[in-house]
Amino acid sequence: MILLRLEPDMDLMAEMEAIDVEGAVVSGIGSLHGVRIRTADESILKLEGPLEIISLQGTLTGDGVHIHIAVADSSGRVFGGHLRGCCRVRTTVELAVIPYRGKLRRVLDDRTGYSELVVLD
Repeated sequence: MILLRLEPDMDLMAEMEAIDVEGAVVSGIGSLHGVRIRTADESILKLEGPLEIISLQGTLTGDGVHIHIAVADSSGRVFGGHLRGCCRVRTTVELAVIPYRGKLRRVLDDRTGYSELVVLD
């Protein structure tokens, strides 16, 4: 397992894209100044902080990241969905990543219109 701490003002998405390993993000906690999230109806929700990361998980591949996040605002309301960006670290973000020994790729799936995970051993 790889454990990372991101420091204030680092960009969460950019730092995850820069991780030089393929695998699963199994845990993420910390705080953000703001975030953009794609919701279930495919709209984009832009939230301003301070925000606490309640949950963060997904996959890292050579073709990109697929991360879902849940955040809480200062009144405790929780928002979640597909992480899209605009996510500067406020005080800290702690990530736990489990590397995968095979190959992971993302390939466009005509049925969904998205690049979906393909596991290659």
